[in-house]
Amino acid sequence: MSTLPVMAHMIPFYPDLPRSRRVAQALIDGGVRYLEIQFPYSDPTADGPTIQGAGAEALARGFTVNAGWEFVAELRGSGVAPPVFVMSYAGLVYARGVDRFVARAAELGVEGLIVPDLPLDSDEGLLAAGAKHGVHIVPVIALGAAPHRVKLVLDAEPRYVYASLRRGITGAHTEIGEENIAFVRLLGSRGARVLAGFGISTAEQVRAVTEHAHAAVVGSAFVRAVEESPDTPYDTVYARARELSGALE
Repeated sequence: MSTLPVMAHMIPFYPDLPRSRRVAQALIDGGVRYLEIQFPYSDPTADGPTIQGAGAEALARGFTVNAGWEFVAELRGSGVAPPVFVMSYAGLVYARGVDRFVARAAELGVEGLIVPDLPLDSDEGLLAAGAKHGVHIVPVIALGAAPHRVKLVLDAEPRYVYASLRRGITGAHTEIGEENIAFVRLLGSRGARVLAGFGISTAEQVRAVTEHAHAAVVGSAFVRAVEESPDTPYDTVYARARELSGALE
């Protein structure tokens, strides 16, 4: 049986570096389509309490941008990792230098960058740097965005677009219905691969979303799986990945 396409969100150094490596391996072994590696930032704007808490713990455990790139390099060097996306916030990217940040992603073979608080019309040169270095910049747009914001994304014709299926922060349950499905269809109407997330935590939600989107993004559900067994996270995360991809049905 083929599995459902899941983009799995995870945080290096949560709950610490060695165990976060095991989390990544569990997600890979569990068959996720993509890995979204979050570089935690001290002032996140879209993270719900689950991911925000995990990010704060990762920072306390010693996460740095250099360590994040080393984590990505290990995954890319393993030869078994799916395509990797790096997600972070404008403050961290800007402080590092936008072009320098994108160039490093390109060196490591990162598929795309997701920076929710750098919209296309005020992105500090992120889109141009992505084109220069061959890294896909993934616009983020939420259900209910003004029509001119949606048009801005559509007109850019990105390879990928991140659709937030509701407004607000990550973690809370999202009902999948006609409104957010129509939003996904609109964003994909010019050929973009729509990565749809926010509040996806069950295989039923993944199935409903991926009937119309390229992949379903799951974050808080995997962080909670780590919380359930922080000393031995591999088994719990692996089982959750298999469950959400429909492989256990």
